[in-house]
Amino acid sequence: MTHSLQPSILLPILLPMFAGGLLVAAPARWGRAQRVLSTAAALLLLPVAACMVGVAATGAILVDHIGNWPAPFGIVLQLDRLGALMLLLTAVLGAAAVVAAGRGDARLGRHFHALFQFQLMGLNGAFLAGDLFNLFVFFEILLIASYALLLHGGGRARIGAGLHYVVLNLAGSAFFLIAIGVLYGLSGTLNMAHMGVRLAGLAPADVPLATAAGVMLMLVFALKAALFPMVFWLPKAYASAAGSAAALFAIMTKVGIYAILRCAALVFDAPDGMLGVFLHDWVWWLALATMAFGALGALAAPNLKSLTCYLVVASVGLLAASVSMQTAQSWAGALYYLLSTTLCTAALFLLADALEPAAPAAPAREPVAVVRGSRLAGLLFLVAAVAAIGLPPLSGFIGKVMVMRSASLPAAAVLWPCILLSSLALLIAVSRTGTRLLWRLPQDHDPERHRACQRIAPDGWKLGCCAFLLACSLALVVGARPLSQYLADTCAQLFDRGAYLRAVLPSGGG
Repeated sequence: MTHSLQPSILLPILLPMFAGGLLVAAPARWGRAQRVLSTAAALLLLPVAACMVGVAATGAILVDHIGNWPAPFGIVLQLDRLGALMLLLTAVLGAAAVVAAGRGDARLGRHFHALFQFQLMGLNGAFLAGDLFNLFVFFEILLIASYALLLHGGGRARIGAGLHYVVLNLAGSAFFLIAIGVLYGLSGTLNMAHMGVRLAGLAPADVPLATAAGVMLMLVFALKAALFPMVFWLPKAYASAAGSAAALFAIMTKVGIYAILRCAALVFDAPDGMLGVFLHDWVWWLALATMAFGALGALAAPNLKSLTCYLVVASVGLLAASVSMQTAQSWAGALYYLLSTTLCTAALFLLADALEPAAPAAPAREPVAVVRGSRLAGLLFLVAAVAAIGLPPLSGFIGKVMVMRSASLPAAAVLWPCILLSSLALLIAVSRTGTRLLWRLPQDHDPERHRACQRIAPDGWKLGCCAFLLACSLALVVGARPLSQYLADTCAQLFDRGAYLRAVLPSGGG
């Protein structure tokens, strides 16, 4: 079904773009006005994204030809079930994170709110991009904003972690461009649906080169997703970021998973296309290694924020394993688990920042400020931990069960023990961290100076935003049946390349 120009598709990009521009131009003394504008822009994305999910749920693929230039020559934005779902998830995270930033994180630097809006713009644009080059452009927008947000507030730890993050992602961006250039040279198009048709009709002599470019592209996405062995940048980078920025970063690795799904279906015709063997044989084992790495890292994590980083890594492994099975059922399980793990890890980042804030060094005779635990904080930690580990009856358990049920022999014989053993390791790690953080009596944090501990209350705004994200996670359980049907329809739509061709190309492809 071909649709005329739909300006509403541009709203998730235009809202944060104009808000970010206004915030950059606003004087530094307008701190309160900047917070109000940034919060309003982020909250406005919630109804916009919800309306887009309602439209996409009908099965329509909405297309916006920028400048009225038809595909494959012009820039195309497209909205389908998967894109709408990711827009809504981004809006939920953005609203919670910007409110949690409040007066604390935002005051660490001049342009926090502007950078925050530009990252939302990049994320939303990546989920709407209909061609590979504009996917690259929006990737770079969100990555540039994330570079600055990671360094926001300064400090040796953030600068060191940010350097590794920047260097690796710049290298990935270079390989991204090389892969796009090779695929464009072979197919003569950048539109994803159109490229898939052209690659399927390649001459046999060109197939090896196209396969190599496709593998390079997938490895770039694996780097963005933090798949083993390209995972070592993530724990230090996320652990050193401000809590509100880290909460938004929880969806960054999922952008890589999203890109693998999108390109595997539209460009490389999964599961029978040219990258079917690579996804099945190579990504599968790398995904299992990522799960193991995340579980072992969680056991060695010294604090809640570092533990949450390794929970993100372990979740990426499970998501990549689900994607590598290349069936509609496994992809539906992956999408459900993606929603669950993104919400609960973002909540844990906010909770970690509320309970373990990075306090400046105090003079020798001054007491050390230690955040005291509370019943609310303990309850939030319990709910988030149960969901993140994948224990019943919360959403993480449902997602893992959906993935495990989608696996058939012999894959199930490997996947099931890996999921169960990694979940056991995560349970031990989370239990130890929770005991130390919330139920053990406070210890002197500076025994050499024998300073007293001044116990202070946790940040109420961050606890409230954490509760909001966990309420959304609980909503996944309450609405599991209709959501599962939506996800099944989403995956069926992904595999229907003809529907994208009819929506994007005037002539239906060729």
